[in-house]
Amino acid sequence: MVGDLIGVTIWTDDLERMVEFYRDTLGLTLRDRHNGWANFAFGEMRLNLGLHDRVSGKANDPYRIMLSFRVDDIAAEYDRLAGQGVEFIRVPEKEDWGGMVATFLDPDGNVLQLLEKPA
Repeated sequence: MVGDLIGVTIWTDDLERMVEFYRDTLGLTLRDRHNGWANFAFGEMRLNLGLHDRVSGKANDPYRIMLSFRVDDIAAEYDRLAGQGVEFIRVPEKEDWGGMVATFLDPDGNVLQLLEKPA
């Protein structure tokens, strides 16, 4: 039987640029970094960034997987990230289920999402 999801890895050819984005722009806590690998504390899970020799440039199919980051105030987080030059492809909007979402890209063109749960 498969257990809990314990981690997600995003492969890149520019680890420094990606670490700076996830650490300095998104504000995630860097837990460990060594030999082409970075690991962020991400609740009970781990978000990993790693160098991979079969990855080159921007994501060829960035919509295949999307990471969603929970936020308490999507409008404030949108303003903060947009002010730092983060490229949003969808501004904050209310969903049918009552929550709010906004969609943006990381430096490799991977699609990420802010998600504010309904009150």
